[in-house]
Amino acid sequence: MNRRVRQKRECSWEKDQTNINSKTPKCGCLTSATISGVDWTTLPYDTVIQLFSYLNYRDRASLASTCQTFRLLGSSPCLWGSLDLRSHKFDTAAAVSLSPRCKNLQRLKFHAAGSADAIVSLQARELREISGDLCRDITDAALSVIAARHEMLESVHFGPDACERISCDAIKALAYCCPKLQRLWMSGVKVINGDAINALAMHCRQLKDVGFVESDNIDEVALGNLNSVKFLSVAGTRNLKWGSAAHVWSRLPSLVCLDVSRTDINLSAVTGFLSSPQNLRVLSALNCPVFEGEVDSISMYNHKGKIFLTFLSDMFKGVTSLFADYSKNVTDVFQYWRKLVNRDKNVDEIVVWIECVFSHSLLRIAENNLKEFDDFWLTQGAAVLLSLLQSSQEEVQERMATAVATFVVIDDENATVDCKRAEAILQGDGIRVLLNLARSCQEGLQSEAAKAIANLSVDSKVAKAVAESGGINILANLAKSMNRLVAEEAAGGLWNLSVGDDYKGAIAKAGGIKALVDLIFKWPSSTEGLLERATGALANLGADEKCSLEVAVAGGIHALVMLARTCKFDGVQEQAARALANLAAHGDSNSNNAAIGQEEGALEELVQLTYSQNEGVRQEAAGALWNLSFDEKNREAIAAAGGVEALVSLAQSSSSASRGLQERAAGALWGLSVSETNSIAIGRQGGIAPLIVLALSDIEDVHETAAGALWNLAFYRENALHIVQDGGVKPLVHLCSSSISKMARFMAAFALVYIFDGRIDTSVPAVPSSSGSSKTLNTDGDGRIALKHVEDFVNSFYDPQSFHTAASSLVPTALAQIAEAIRIQEAGHLRCSGAEIDRFLRMLRDPSSILKSYSAFALLQESDYSLYPID
Repeated sequence: MNRRVRQKRECSWEKDQTNINSKTPKCGCLTSATISGVDWTTLPYDTVIQLFSYLNYRDRASLASTCQTFRLLGSSPCLWGSLDLRSHKFDTAAAVSLSPRCKNLQRLKFHAAGSADAIVSLQARELREISGDLCRDITDAALSVIAARHEMLESVHFGPDACERISCDAIKALAYCCPKLQRLWMSGVKVINGDAINALAMHCRQLKDVGFVESDNIDEVALGNLNSVKFLSVAGTRNLKWGSAAHVWSRLPSLVCLDVSRTDINLSAVTGFLSSPQNLRVLSALNCPVFEGEVDSISMYNHKGKIFLTFLSDMFKGVTSLFADYSKNVTDVFQYWRKLVNRDKNVDEIVVWIECVFSHSLLRIAENNLKEFDDFWLTQGAAVLLSLLQSSQEEVQERMATAVATFVVIDDENATVDCKRAEAILQGDGIRVLLNLARSCQEGLQSEAAKAIANLSVDSKVAKAVAESGGINILANLAKSMNRLVAEEAAGGLWNLSVGDDYKGAIAKAGGIKALVDLIFKWPSSTEGLLERATGALANLGADEKCSLEVAVAGGIHALVMLARTCKFDGVQEQAARALANLAAHGDSNSNNAAIGQEEGALEELVQLTYSQNEGVRQEAAGALWNLSFDEKNREAIAAAGGVEALVSLAQSSSSASRGLQERAAGALWGLSVSETNSIAIGRQGGIAPLIVLALSDIEDVHETAAGALWNLAFYRENALHIVQDGGVKPLVHLCSSSISKMARFMAAFALVYIFDGRIDTSVPAVPSSSGSSKTLNTDGDGRIALKHVEDFVNSFYDPQSFHTAASSLVPTALAQIAEAIRIQEAGHLRCSGAEIDRFLRMLRDPSSILKSYSAFALLQESDYSLYPID
């Protein structure tokens, strides 16, 4: 059902056109030269208004500032018969500004939190329908005032959140003030007593659709007085006396459909309803554990003209029984019904109601996400979801898009989805359906469809289908929306699709990078959900070299630094730091590394983030500082901003932290320690002891980075003494001989050679340890053991016999083969300084054969050193 089209048909076009035409000549704004050469004056006014109906409410309101003709067209009652303000700030001030357009407003959707009082200020006395969610804050007083000011109300729907502050007093106020009420649906009202129900029965004689769901206590006997009610739902309600309920409700003269889903109804009550001689045609009992426990299975869809809908039977076949030709082989009864040319009005009402109650129950079950429903989702639940996604009711479509987004996720914290459920949606052509909803001009549908697409895209097969179906372009466009919820969910979709390398280029091509950067500038720092998704997507995209350049060109560096500085939410800070870390990781191929360092306050803010109470923030900030330290200017600037003290403190506190934090803390100290000044400062600040602890880690990445840091630090005599005094020799020996990482063994050997190359001996006074005490150093024994392990490490790379044979033959190919066998491929990521090369050359003249052989081994590796910065 396209509500906007229906509204235009209900409008008096002649009257509107007369009013507008009488003023158009004075304006003279709609000429062929006005808008890109389009002659708008040749279009009928109803066509122009229909085009305007596809604009969101903000843009419709903005028409007033364009010209007089647009202001008149934009104020047409056809455009303001329905308002959806759920994603907008709706307070009294907003209501007052909208009130001139709302004289003919009939339908209103809103977030109830803080908005109930503003409804009165709209002065929409013709209001027929209100629908609110986030209803926990609605009070009796607020609802009573709404009812008193809108006596024409025909439909009131509050949910699915519980109406915790609404009591029977407010329900009675509705009954007294709104005699035309036809539909009342409320969720989570704790007690609904007989007085309230009797007031509805007495004053609302047209009431035909009632839903008191998720309640604690309902007077089931009083419900028997609602003689006008055709559709009744008590889904999720507890403490009902089913003997009394079955006896009383079965006598309701107008009752056609009853929903008892998610209640504790028993077999006896079900049998009573199905045996009733009254007009009841449909009994929906989805997910009723007591009843389901009393029967093994059920294949009964139609019992004496009454249709019974339960999870124990085929839901589609049950609904098919409504139609005279239900024996036909119908796969999807809802699609079958939508295509019928000759339709029965009574059946239409029933199917519309079934879609509503199905959508409510399926959403609740998806939210609970119980393992016991795995089979249900795969056998029929997913198919029902997909069918209802194509409903003509926008509310049903929204709920089902939300349900898809919810039921597919099995671990929200770790972004894990159920692949079988995701594949069920994929196989059912669900991606096409969701993308079509995302293209809708209805922002509520856009946001929920984008959320579903985002969650499903965690699965690689779905991500591929989304990309191949044009989903990336759709999400990139939605990310530009002025609606926060739409932009937020679209950014989430781009975040998930940007994982891995498959779709990064497509996102950039679709303008996604510019859209994501613009989101950071457009929205305030308080919109943490949106900003976290946008920065998360940029962090993923920044890992690609080409995309990282586009991020910088789009102003991403400034945006991310600004965000890290101004936004205090942990998730946003973590993703902003990760994004900066990834942008800085391409130091040899672009200038982003240096550009971040030159951005005002960037390094200082990252240093401060290492003190965060959140481990994820500390980890990503340390990672960013590690990558940035590859630039010489950045190294010194980080140190000047207090980076040495911050990172030493981080390393000291990381012994029980996550693997990622330990690795990045050690790595950042490794990067800073390339500079002699920084290296000495790290030693004096107590940074060696925590690095020794990290070198003892069983995790390869952690002890490898710790070994790299200790290698740099050991180059300087004062630090070498600290390493010995703090007990670092044994851990380095262990790494040199036992690590599964060749790089860790190589760098541990480096550190040991620097420590025991003759610069320190027992005659040298000991320096104070990091704990403040002094010890007499006895390095002879430790030195012999350490250098023996260094020798064993070098010898493990070649066979002496083969080496001497190749050397004596002087055959180039044989020598090249020996050299290649000795080289450590990973060492290509390192680079020695000129001072280290000088030290190696001096070692070649050292009396120690071990130092000679290791210096030759290191010089051979040096021919591949290309990436690590030279001091």
